[in-house]
Parts: sequence; structure tokens; C-alpha cells
Amino acid sequence: MTENILVTGGTGTLGRHVVDRLAGAGHPVRVLSRTRGPYLGDLSTGAGLQAALDGVQTILHLASDPRRAASDIEGTRRLVTAATRGSHLVFISIVGVDRHPYSYYRAKFQAEGVVERSGLPYTILRATQFHDLALLALRASARLPVLPVPAGTAFQPIDAGEVAGRLVELALGRPAGRVPDMGGPEILNAAELARTYLKATGRRRAVLPVPLPGRVFAAFRRGVHLTPERREGHRTFEEFLTRPDVNHRTGPQGRPKSQ
Repeated sequence: MTENILVTGGTGTLGRHVVDRLAGAGHPVRVLSRTRGPYLGDLSTGAGLQAALDGVQTILHLASDPRRAASDIEGTRRLVTAATRGSHLVFISIVGVDRHPYSYYRAKFQAEGVVERSGLPYTILRATQFHDLALLALRASARLPVLPVPAGTAFQPIDAGEVAGRLVELALGRPAGRVPDMGGPEILNAAELARTYLKATGRRRAVLPVPLPGRVFAAFRRGVHLTPERREGHRTFEEFLTRPDVNHRTGPQGRPKSQ
């Protein structure tokens, strides 16, 4: 008998890929959404969670909001409290969250702890930043006559669809605890990313590396968000930018997205 699967954040950058893969393989998948049924629910209040989780044996917890980092922790607490005992909880996190001072990353690390202490069988995958996020940042910066980038930083962007494939594989398998990190196929400094974007979009801008102060950018310069030994992705940032469904004005499939 095929198990019911619930996806939180199923309408986001990563979630759409996960839902499509599960549905395409014939798995009964539910999407928890604050705005669209049939499974209306809100992790910030717990409303609708019990109904959405009824009969669910596997949960992919992908919902996240960088603008309200603390909500990720509380939302995860509500989810594990409402989940049926024995449900397999698969959680997506970010490489380096245990060593990075960025408040959103710290919140993700605390949410990992909530999952680990929940008593539920779980799997946690940490991935590097999505191509979509790099596109979002570069598109905003390119509105200026000079394209500024943080000096001394490098990134390892990965295709959200490839991360989705790995998450589906993990969700359909046995709980595995924290699995090896997943990073993109290449590590590019911020200036290289910017020039790749400019070339793909046919724009001309001077790229200006700007030294940025503070603990957060110091951590990015140290590369704690990178996993050079785990280059599991295949699609490069340049290949992502040349996909026909990537709209350089609004993001993939015409909608602005970020991780």
C-alpha cells in the first residue's frame, strides 16, 4: 500500500519540484498551504495541521521564511507535535548552519535540533544555495549602473530540481539521520557569478567587489557555507540561466523565488 506523503512548503522553489516528482511517480501527495486547499494549514499557528497529517506516514518539511527566521523554529515544533508517532520526517537544511552567525542559518540549525529531539524517525539533508537565489540577488543588483558583489566571497549554487530528486529518494527510503551534505558542481566567487549572469542576459555592467563588514560576511568569506568535497549537483549556474523556463526578469516560471 502506498503511503500518504505531506509536503510543507510545497508551492515554493524546492517544493514544486518535490511535489511534481512524487505525483509523477504515482505517490499520493498532500501540500500544506495557507492559501490553497484542499489541505489548508498554517505552521505559524498550527491551524489545519491535524487534518493535513491524518493518515500521513511521511512528511517532507520544506516550508521556510528567511524574513521571519524564528517562525521556522516554532513551525517545526508545531509540526513534530502534531505528527503521528512513527512518521518519517524529512527536513531540508543548509550547509554550514552549525557554524554560521547569519540569523536565518542559526534558526535552521535550531530547527534541526527540534527534529532530532522530536522522537520521530527523521532524515536531515543540508544543501547549498539554490541557483534561483543567486539569480534573485543578481537580478536586483543589476538594476544599478554598476553591479556590486561582496568581495572575497564564493558560492556553490545547486539546482533545486536536483535537490528535490535527492529528497524524494530519501523520503521513500528508511530514516537515515543527518545524511551527507549536497552541494553544487562548482564553486564560483561572487564576481564570477555576476559575470555569468551578465553574459547570459546580454547586459553590460562593471562588476564591483565591495568589502562588507561584520560577522556574517566574515563567515561567508571563510566559506563555512560551502561543501567542496560534496559536489553532488550536475547543472551549473550557466546551464541553469540558459534554460528556456528561466525568466530573467521574474525568475523561473515567471515567479520570483528564493530559498
